[in-house]
Amino acid sequence: MIYDFEHGLDRHNTGCLKWDERCVIFGSDDVLPMWVADMDFPIPKPVTEALVRRAQHECYGYSCASQSVLDAITERLWRKYHWKVDPSWLLFTPGVVPALHAIIRAWTSPGDEIIVQSPVYYPFWTAVRENGCQIANNQLIWDGHRYTMDLDGLRRVFQPQPHGMAQSPSRVKMAILCSPHNPVGRVWTPEELRAVGEIVTEHGGIVVSDEIHCELMLDGVHHTPFACISPEFEQRCIVCMAPSKTFNLAGLATSFAIVPNPELRDMVQRRITGAVGSVTPFGYTALEAAFREGDDWLTQVLHYIEENIAYVNRFLADRLPQIKAMPIEGTYLMWLDFRMLGMSVQELSEFLKKKAKVGLDDGYVFGPGGEGFERMNIACPRATIQEGLMRIATAVQSL
Repeated sequence: MIYDFEHGLDRHNTGCLKWDERCVIFGSDDVLPMWVADMDFPIPKPVTEALVRRAQHECYGYSCASQSVLDAITERLWRKYHWKVDPSWLLFTPGVVPALHAIIRAWTSPGDEIIVQSPVYYPFWTAVRENGCQIANNQLIWDGHRYTMDLDGLRRVFQPQPHGMAQSPSRVKMAILCSPHNPVGRVWTPEELRAVGEIVTEHGGIVVSDEIHCELMLDGVHHTPFACISPEFEQRCIVCMAPSKTFNLAGLATSFAIVPNPELRDMVQRRITGAVGSVTPFGYTALEAAFREGDDWLTQVLHYIEENIAYVNRFLADRLPQIKAMPIEGTYLMWLDFRMLGMSVQELSEFLKKKAKVGLDDGYVFGPGGEGFERMNIACPRATIQEGLMRIATAVQSL
């Protein structure tokens, strides 16, 4: 069927975080929200139909992943990436962020260090710190064309650190990889992933790869799961995936971690049990329907998102040359450079909220390297993007 993304959905008064909490988040209900990573589009019709059928079975007790759900996941991973995943490797959680908390508690001790690569999805910072660990930040590099990982910096993180007159051994136990990277939109190549894996595993660490955006590939770019690089990496990593970003199902709180190493899997499972929560029957139902019957919708929505990106780039070139859009290979989150406006991070945040009346994600919350940038969600009707950009252009012209 042909889906209508041009008109989207009216999400007002539906308990929608993006639209109904504008006054709480931005201080005014006339701000146009273009921040949090969900779509203003209807979900695939087969998913809606599957959820209605499940709702008609009028018992919503505790749930588990059926064999059919497990097959839907493993068959999709094989079809997409030629990755042969044993169903026993799958651990289910109500979101990738809860999984990160469980993984950190399982593998680290208080005071250990965990690598992140800023600017990066800000719940990574919280997950590390709230579980008693320290951030070892390895900031991404802008090479003039795209963001890259600082491999020399990554090696330095593992070296002994000065401590008074002596040196303390590195306490790095884990690297959290954002793949594809949110917010900068990079899709890491197999060569980049191999380089990271070699450095981390050489020093006894594990890689936790958040791949929640892995099916949102643009313009023919291909995603490679970290575990597919080598059998050694497969045993030294945890890959986190979900249908939530791809198929607009975030509110159903359903994700899975793929943990091939049995010892590591047992450690994480113990942390999940009784502490993280479980997936609902509707989450399992939606996951299976999306993975089995959602590809037609996905093809159409990716095409629409690509057209939205092209529109943003044209508008900025024609009307807002002071603002630059960074190249985007994956996700529906554009990383915009406002530094030419010469504002502090607080001034820029206030300018967008109070003058332009557009709600974006402030770049500084993603960590060092995010200052002066803003993240814009363009998984919405083009009219919303037009309105948002016009508001910004009018506000800039008034400076």
